[in-house]
Amino acid sequence: MELSTIKEAFDRVTKKQKLSCSKTQEAIDQIRQEIESVLDTMQSVNNTDRELDYKTVLGELKASLLKAAPLTQMEGTQKELNVALNKYGKLLEKYFNPDISKAYRNIDIDIHTLNQIIANHFYRQGLFEIGDNFMNVVGEPESAAIMKSPFLEMYRILEAMQNHNLEPALNWAASICDKLAQNGSDIVLKLHTMQFVKVLQNGSREEALTYARTHLSPFASSHMTEIQKLMGCLLWTGKLDRSPYHALLSPSNWDKLAEELKMQFCNLLGQSYNSPLSVTVAAGVQVLPALLKFMNVMAGKKHEWQSMNQLPVPVELDSEFQFHSIFVCPVSKEQATEDNPPMLMACGHVLCKQSILKMSKNSTKVFKCPYCPFDIDASQCRQLYF
Repeated sequence: MELSTIKEAFDRVTKKQKLSCSKTQEAIDQIRQEIESVLDTMQSVNNTDRELDYKTVLGELKASLLKAAPLTQMEGTQKELNVALNKYGKLLEKYFNPDISKAYRNIDIDIHTLNQIIANHFYRQGLFEIGDNFMNVVGEPESAAIMKSPFLEMYRILEAMQNHNLEPALNWAASICDKLAQNGSDIVLKLHTMQFVKVLQNGSREEALTYARTHLSPFASSHMTEIQKLMGCLLWTGKLDRSPYHALLSPSNWDKLAEELKMQFCNLLGQSYNSPLSVTVAAGVQVLPALLKFMNVMAGKKHEWQSMNQLPVPVELDSEFQFHSIFVCPVSKEQATEDNPPMLMACGHVLCKQSILKMSKNSTKVFKCPYCPFDIDASQCRQLYF
């Protein structure tokens, strides 16, 4: 991958830079030592009745400095650094073409929707002032309050959690516990677990036991193992950090719980955990080099590029950017598209529409499934949606 190549080149530059800096410092230290030695000699003579031939001493200093050849030492390493920097610059020009307009397509953009996406990104990052200013600039201030309201609540809860105050989070979870349960989330139990450990640390065993009976007992039937572990903590009151359950005191537990709360909060809002804008930019950065290479090939065919429904070459994205299943027809070996969607046959096997039309002579005759002896009627095939 291009980024790994660039990283290797960058590492070489930094290695050469460190070596050049080290050699330069050695040369400076050597020069300083020679000069200090001569100064010490002169000072010692001045404190006695001896006479010193200063011209000779300075001549010897000059000879020793020439022998050490500090400039030669520094020039060698500096030359190696310059070579590495020059190669690194050329590599950046190769992989990071500053003219990215070649990969741009003229498409109709809903400006209102785009503004909403950008503002939503600011609000979900907690950048409320920036989001408000942006909405004012684009002339949509009336949308700001509606968009940022839920995120104001989320960051109020997260800020309290940073101070190890779980009360706002517990109140929020209690108000929507049914929705959280429907989503299969156990964050309510995790919040009460954290609060139980906090009570056990700061209070008495009796207070912790009372809290467990009130808030943890409803989870006993579905999370018995976790509840038993927490009950074991009662035996280590005052010394939980030396117990088999010391991992419950890890500061990272607070960070993980905050991230999960943020995830569940966004889920209940019907939004993805990661900002759509940040995901789009990250995915775009990853495929941009491939698109630029493709456009260099298509440089003389701009019209074809603008009219294509899909790229004629595959553009690979990491799994974190793949949100939908991709179907490749086992007969034609072609990837499914909107014009050639996957079709479910009566036998349960799946082929692309064009393959079915070809094998059925445009739906005029029955054909056998290529994977089983079932007779297929093309009119009974149904489109699949991933």
